[in-house]
Amino acid sequence: MFRPNRNALIIATAVLLLAACKSVTQPSGVDTPTQRQGHCNSDAVQHFVGRTATPEVLEQARQLSNAERARILRPDDIVTLEYDPRRLNINTDANMKIERVSCG
Repeated sequence: MFRPNRNALIIATAVLLLAACKSVTQPSGVDTPTQRQGHCNSDAVQHFVGRTATPEVLEQARQLSNAERARILRPDDIVTLEYDPRRLNINTDANMKIERVSCG
């Protein structure tokens, strides 16, 4: 009758455990969450700070940030407080000069 060597069993078990712990790298073709459709990336549009906010600038920034929606927020605007990761916010001063760009 065949009896496995105790050392061989220990080694086989260790190999199986290490294989289960192997880290998997993400293939380059897979999108990260910020690249997925509709997830806003405000880093991509920080160069708009200092420009005048217009409907054209709003749409261009929305597209570049990959956001589904965008809005211009003036100093006295009443805004909702819910966080929406698919929305780009363009905060301006009273003269419509862009002061801050963020997602949410």
